[in-house]
Amino acid sequence: MIKLYKLRDYDFRLVIALIILSFIGVLLVGSADASLQNRQLMGMILGLIIMTVISLMDFSWILNFSWVIYILNILLLLAVRLFGSDANGATRWISIGGFRFQPTELTKIVIIIFFARFFMEHEENLNTLKTILQSIVLIAIPLALIYIQPDLKNTITVVILFCMIIYMAGLSYKIIGGTLLVAIPLAVVFLFIVMQPNQTLIADYQRDRIMSFLNSEEDEYSDDVIQQENSVMAIGSGQLTGKGLNNNEVSSANNGDFVSENQTDFIFSVAGEELGFVGCAAILLLLLFIVFECIRISLRAKDTSGKLICCGMGAIVGIQSFINIAVVTNIMPNTGTPLPFVSYGLTSMVSLYIGMGLVLNVGLQRYKKYREVDVS
Repeated sequence: MIKLYKLRDYDFRLVIALIILSFIGVLLVGSADASLQNRQLMGMILGLIIMTVISLMDFSWILNFSWVIYILNILLLLAVRLFGSDANGATRWISIGGFRFQPTELTKIVIIIFFARFFMEHEENLNTLKTILQSIVLIAIPLALIYIQPDLKNTITVVILFCMIIYMAGLSYKIIGGTLLVAIPLAVVFLFIVMQPNQTLIADYQRDRIMSFLNSEEDEYSDDVIQQENSVMAIGSGQLTGKGLNNNEVSSANNGDFVSENQTDFIFSVAGEELGFVGCAAILLLLLFIVFECIRISLRAKDTSGKLICCGMGAIVGIQSFINIAVVTNIMPNTGTPLPFVSYGLTSMVSLYIGMGLVLNVGLQRYKKYREVDVS
């Protein structure tokens, strides 16, 4: 079902912000690795096309297939476990016909869609034990499949995303308080166990990253410590306006390969060095605008499901932006989270654009000035 809307009702401010941010990402990826620039540009164009199509589809109609989407996503995550390709000790990708994509990135959007419908249907009895247990079981299945890849960062990201969605759905503060009383001690116990040398809760490389961060002065020659310290120096070296894109300075952290994965997880260090404080501030302001625009649209949504879709997308952009920049600036342990719409990664780019297409349609749905066109 596609609906025709008034052009003036379309949120072009959000679209323009997404295009500008994505194009900055294309330039930065090209500076980090010229061979990837065309792929990133194609990912941006593909994402914009898909976003436009989805933005004209009734999101309520899409939510009718939430269970089908949820089950297909579980099958994809199972396929990763059974047939996925290995890289750096983790199995997170599926290769089909020469294309490789990461289902976990799509999982974040699927969770937003699924629980937007689920919590709307259970809005009146959201705070009952039955509904809470059902939602925990439903989120636990994809979480377990993500965790065993292993992918701790996305496991944590999805948990935070789920918590924000259920909070926005209207979860009681009494339940939130009780949960925190249990969760905080468990988190302390988890961290204590993880710090032990023979622990089995997380992979060894994950523990090494945490320990290197906590003991950076004692473990100053660790790759993770050096990576983050070089990232901070690269950002600082850009000063106010940066050294310029594709500069040829020998001392450049980008040109000297002092910061690895600078086209993905550490793309912000490239921005700091080449665009300086001005460029970094522009990226942060664009990300902040996108988050606030999602929140603004959620306040005018026609129903709870629309509100949760917008809040979910705002949350995922905000969460990943905070984690990425915190890692790059050495505030958090190295987790390898991409910067939304900026880092190289076609699966992440297209998945985020799918979500933004839904947000745009929620914005249109508050207006009743449309004619329905049945294209089935």
